[in-house]
Amino acid sequence: MVTHAAAAPRAVAAPLTAVRITAVLSVIVLAWQFVTAGALLPRGGPIGLHATGAIVLHVVLGLLAIAAILWSRAARGPWWPAVLAVVVFVLSFAQAYAGEHGILALHVPCAMLLTVGTVWVAAWSFTSAART
Repeated sequence: MVTHAAAAPRAVAAPLTAVRITAVLSVIVLAWQFVTAGALLPRGGPIGLHATGAIVLHVVLGLLAIAAILWSRAARGPWWPAVLAVVVFVLSFAQAYAGEHGILALHVPCAMLLTVGTVWVAAWSFTSAART
C-alpha cells in the first residue's frame, strides 16, 4: 500500500520532469533561433528555418508553461516559475510579431528577455528547490 507521504514525491516528479524537458528543449530552440537569425548570417540568413523555429518555440514554451503550472499545483510550491513561464510564452508572440513586421528594435530585446526567462526556469528546475 502506498501512503500519502510516499505518493507526494511521485506526484511532483512527473510534472518536474516535464518542466525540465520542455525547458531544455526551449533553450535548444532559442539557440537555433539565434543561429538562424537573419542579421547574423550573410544574404539575410535562412529565414524559412528561423520562421519554423519560431513556431516550434511557441509550442515548447506553451508546453513549458503548462508543465510549470502543473508542477506548482502538484508541489504546492511557489508560483513564480509558472508565472515566468507564462509571461515568456505570451512575450514570444509579441516578439514574433515584431520580427514579422521588421521591428528589430523590439524583436531583438524581446529575444534577450525570452532567453533570460527561459534559462532562469530551466536552471531553477534542476535545483533542490524544485524538488520540494
